[in-house]
Amino acid sequence: MSLKTYLKESDMVYQTTIDPKGPGVVRIHLVPPKKIVDGIPWIVVINGFRILPILTTYAILLKEFILTYNDYNYNYYDNEQLDEILDVIVKNVKKIYADAKEADILADLKEMLNTIISVGTKPNVELKNVGNYSLNNFYKQMHSPLRFDLMISTMEKEGVYNCNQKCVHCYAFNETNSNLSEVDTETWFKIIDRLKEERVPQITFTGGEPTLRSDLVDLVEHSKWFITRLNTNGILLTKSLCKKLYDAELDNVQITFYSQDMDIHNKLVGGNHYLETLGGIKNALEAKLDVSINTPICSLNKDYKKTIEFLSKLGVKYFTCSGLIPTGNTKEAESKELVIEKEELLKALDEALEYAKENELDIQFTSPGILDESDLEKRNLIVPSCGAGVSNMAILPNGEVAPCQSWLKGDSLGNILEVKWNKIWNNKKCKKIRKEASKRVNVCLLRGGNL
Repeated sequence: MSLKTYLKESDMVYQTTIDPKGPGVVRIHLVPPKKIVDGIPWIVVINGFRILPILTTYAILLKEFILTYNDYNYNYYDNEQLDEILDVIVKNVKKIYADAKEADILADLKEMLNTIISVGTKPNVELKNVGNYSLNNFYKQMHSPLRFDLMISTMEKEGVYNCNQKCVHCYAFNETNSNLSEVDTETWFKIIDRLKEERVPQITFTGGEPTLRSDLVDLVEHSKWFITRLNTNGILLTKSLCKKLYDAELDNVQITFYSQDMDIHNKLVGGNHYLETLGGIKNALEAKLDVSINTPICSLNKDYKKTIEFLSKLGVKYFTCSGLIPTGNTKEAESKELVIEKEELLKALDEALEYAKENELDIQFTSPGILDESDLEKRNLIVPSCGAGVSNMAILPNGEVAPCQSWLKGDSLGNILEVKWNKIWNNKKCKKIRKEASKRVNVCLLRGGNL
């Protein structure tokens, strides 16, 4: 088969999971560019957080590995048992690259696989044999975003508040997202299937509060092809629900926890839910779910180190922290009064990072446009960028598509149940957002953009 013919027949996302029950689970999605020709890189998504461009030759190697590995239905990566399928892969690749030596193909294949496994299990490892690209210069080749946030639960139903917290800093509650209809389970199944067809490798269940949906486990179960995440306040994470989510192969649960101080946490969530959220964290850990904790930092919880220290003793190893997103409740006076000054934020971050380094924890800062790029690089932190319309988009409870899960100001790009995907993706507003987001580093378009 010629290379041109082979690439023409590769117009889909290829996925596999190595060791799905862990420890050491590695989820791989190989995403082709919109125009599949030699010389334009593909994207490899590893466990949903490492996004890496890979050159055509290595994309072919990885595609053949995924197809063959899935045919053999292995659940774990073992060098001795993989010899047979590696031999099959080498022979398949030899049909495309007739002049290549089998020994060279095998060596490249093993090097690539070992490196990908290392990246999946040790996030700081660098992947070899990738092009000098990023999403900022790749977005024109994208057919769809790499992640969709599914806002399955609305903030208000028939005029009644529909969340079990009233967070001071809630970005999701505003006039646009206050009283939407929620589509039913079967309709969400159709949306999820549509996203698979449109090459979206990762979905996050969020809201509102997604655990209020009685069909949450069914939705996760239906989404096994994807990397799946759940963003929740943790209140309803019972032992039973956590076990069901684990059995449904949920990849990660992110729980919002403001402070180890009960009074501070309860004040910021607008209710007495500290013990329930803490119980949810413990239940998720006990069920062996992959748990990360997110903390929006403000003037009340700036002693972030104490929160990290408290949670790490429970067994939490992954943390994200953020500033406040300038939308929803964060535009209200109470939230604005709690905005932390830059120097105080850096101090809080430095104390937490020092503790994290000493105890082998991972902390990332996720809000673009709050801290200077140099401040982040100096602390070996990833510089966050606005992903609106590029790396991530959102679907509201009624099927309307938004540029991101915080961009809820009435800028619907179309309803995914009614509008063809190419019309949503190439919507004039969406293209403008994507262009602006792609050319700016460390800028949130809601905060510092002109859209």
